[in-house]
Amino acid sequence: MSDRSPDSVLKRAEAFAMELAPRAGEFDREERLPREVVERMADEGFLGATVPVEWGGLGLTPIEYGELTEIIGKACASTRALLTVHASLVAQTLAGRTSRRIKEKYLPDLARGRRIACFALSEAESGSDAGSEAGGMSTRYTRKGDVFLLNGRKKWISFAGIADVFLVFAVDNGVVSAFLVDRDMPGVETFSMSGMLGNRATHMAEIVLSDVEVPAENLVSGIGAGFAFVANTALFHGRYSIAWAGVALAQAALEEMCTYAVRRRQFGSRIGSFQLVQGMIADAVTSVSAARELCVRAGRLSAERSPDAIAATNIAKYFSSTAACRVTSNAVQVLGGNGCWNGYPAERLFREAKILEIIEGTSQVQETLIADFGLKTFSRKG
Repeated sequence: MSDRSPDSVLKRAEAFAMELAPRAGEFDREERLPREVVERMADEGFLGATVPVEWGGLGLTPIEYGELTEIIGKACASTRALLTVHASLVAQTLAGRTSRRIKEKYLPDLARGRRIACFALSEAESGSDAGSEAGGMSTRYTRKGDVFLLNGRKKWISFAGIADVFLVFAVDNGVVSAFLVDRDMPGVETFSMSGMLGNRATHMAEIVLSDVEVPAENLVSGIGAGFAFVANTALFHGRYSIAWAGVALAQAALEEMCTYAVRRRQFGSRIGSFQLVQGMIADAVTSVSAARELCVRAGRLSAERSPDAIAATNIAKYFSSTAACRVTSNAVQVLGGNGCWNGYPAERLFREAKILEIIEGTSQVQETLIADFGLKTFSRKG
C-alpha cells in the first residue's frame, strides 16, 4: 500500500468490494471469514482506517471512514464487522484513551493488521447494564503486585475466535476497569459460537479467563476508567460505524428490490409498475437518503469535536438500524419466494439488519438516550 490519500483508499475499497460481494453468501454459510480476506483488509490499510498516521494508520476523517464502512458493508456485513470491531471499538479507542506506552506496544501492529483485536464487554448475563451500579458484570480483577489477576467469561464476542488481543472489561468491588489481554497469556481460552442470526462469519466466541496475569502496564486509562471513560468512548465510535453499516445494508437491499422489480413480471406487467411495490421502493429511497445524511451530520460534528456529536451519533445509529430492518424486510417482500431463499442476497441482508438493532446499544437503549437528550434540549424553560 503506497497511496494513503482518501480518494485512493475509497477506490481500493470499491475494487475490493466488487471481489467480496459474490463471496458474502459463501462466508455466511461457512460461518467463517477466510484468512486471505483478513489479510487483504490489513494489506490495504483498512484495519488502521481510524488510527492516526503517526501510529501507522490511514488517519481518515469520520466521514471518510463512514464512506469506507458503507462500501465494505454493502458487499459483506461480516467483513464490515471486522472494520467496526478492530478499527473503531479497539484501535480508535486506544488511540485516544490510553498511554503512550500502550500505544507504542499495540497501535502500530493493530494499524497494520499484524495483530487482530476484539472488544470483550458482553457477558451471558450482562449487556446494556455492564457498567451500571447494579453490578451486571461478573468478570473480576484483583491486584497482585505488578500484575492484575483476571477471572471470568465473556460471551458474544465478535472475532474472539481469531483475535490476538482482547480489550477486556472487569470489575472489582463495583469499580470497572479495562485491560489489554494477549491471547498467549496463560489462562486464556476461547470457544467458538455457531448458529447466529447474522454476522455468522465473524468468528464469534466465548472467552474464558482463568487466573490470567495481566501486566499493570496493560491497564487502559487507569483504575475505574473502564466503563465511563473507555467503554463509552468505544461504544460512541462503534455506534457511528454501525450507523453507516445500516446505510450499507439498506442501500444493498434497495438495489436488490429495484433490480428485481424491473425484471419480474406478474399479471402481464413488471412488478415495479404496481403502486404498492412502488410505495415500498419510495420508502426505501427516502430512508436510505435520510440515514446517510444523519450519518454525515454525525461525522461532521464528531470531526468538529462538537458536544452534540454524541446525540447525533445516537440518532444516526437508531434511525439507520431501524430503517435497515424495514428496507431489508421490504426487499424480501418484493422478491417474494426468492426473498426467502439464500440464492438471493435479500434474506441475508434481512438477517444482518436485525443485528444492528441490538449491537452497540439496542434500539430501546437508543430511544432512552435520545428521549433524554430531547427532554433536556427541547423543553421550554419557565
